[in-house]
Amino acid sequence: MITLDDKGIYCPPAGIYIDPWKPVTRAIITHAHADHARWGMKHYLAHEQSNQILKYRLGNQIQLETLAYGKDISVNGVKISLHPAGHIPGSAQVRLEYKGEITVISGDYKTESDGISTPFAPVPCHTFVSECTFGLPVYRWESQETIFRDLNQWWANNGKENRCSVVFAYSLGKAQRILRHLDMGLGPVFAHGAIWNTNEALAADGIILPPVEKVTPKMPKSSFVNALVLAPPSAAGSPWMKQFSPYRTAICSGWMNIRGARRRRAVDNGFVLSDHADWTGLNQAIEGTGASTILLTHGFKDVFARYLQERGLNARVLETLFQGESPDSEDT
Repeated sequence: MITLDDKGIYCPPAGIYIDPWKPVTRAIITHAHADHARWGMKHYLAHEQSNQILKYRLGNQIQLETLAYGKDISVNGVKISLHPAGHIPGSAQVRLEYKGEITVISGDYKTESDGISTPFAPVPCHTFVSECTFGLPVYRWESQETIFRDLNQWWANNGKENRCSVVFAYSLGKAQRILRHLDMGLGPVFAHGAIWNTNEALAADGIILPPVEKVTPKMPKSSFVNALVLAPPSAAGSPWMKQFSPYRTAICSGWMNIRGARRRRAVDNGFVLSDHADWTGLNQAIEGTGASTILLTHGFKDVFARYLQERGLNARVLETLFQGESPDSEDT
């Protein structure tokens, strides 16, 4: 039902691409991160909670149709529906059904409920297209309650020293997840303009978040004493950071699971927080679909494919341009 060509994953009966990386006539977008949602498509289809964030990132002029989770549309005999992926707000798995055969393209996903995204739910299918960003046994996440307890304690400790706490996180998804779980009684919270604008776009689609103040030029330094500032990774080491001095920095990423990652990113602390499924989550998700054919798009795909083959599954690699949570990515 699906093929792969130089534009991306394609469903020939429907004439539709899923997350294509070159301009096409019709595209279904699983979520609004830059490696999955690209400019130049003639028509876009996405979940309704991706409406404003896609327009913010790609331009108000895009031709965008949206669907609620679980609602079916039919295109040339292919029944298409979107289902929660739990990755970020509005993220969706794409279910395609044609002549009794069901394929699900998951995009990116995580299996732990984050408090802002509709939680992931496995969709029964014959073929499951899965990421495996963290598809090695070493990647096993602690509960987010533990991570946020530690992050809030770190912030509180910095505040006792009259230091600002600067947390680097992807502008879309990760930053809002962190914001949802901050102890707002510890001090004021500010956001880099990229994150603040993202929050505004999400709010327009019904994602309600705690209020934060946008960092603007010429704010007095006293504003940031005991504060926490959310910023994209691209802000690290930039002149923009000087206004927060004295400060300490942290980054939230699944790659903080690996020794030395924090040192390479030149931050004071690292919290292992990912919006992608860990080893356990990947295996539970795949098992939950009941699929016998697994196509792996990005991450530790070759190793994970061999592991699944040893379990008796028909697992293969799809060579896509998706990046997942890249350790070198500035922001997706």
